[in-house]
Amino acid sequence: MIFNLFKKKKKTIQLKDLYGNSLSVGDRVESLRYDLGICTLIDTEKGFEYESESSGQKVSYAKMIDAATTLQKVKKIS
Repeated sequence: MIFNLFKKKKKTIQLKDLYGNSLSVGDRVESLRYDLGICTLIDTEKGFEYESESSGQKVSYAKMIDAATTLQKVKKIS
């Protein structure tokens, strides 16, 4: 019991697009930064990343955060 006191809890990250739609791994989005075009949200060892379908470039989800709203600078494609 005492050993459980100091365990680090995992943070759960809730990603949302520019319009507040929930994002999950595998979703296709249109990037509004870094000229990535259409991307897929993937989960890697480094965390969540957007991978461009055209160039294969990967960008961390943290670089896509809009400072004013804390939402992602992407539009989810239905």
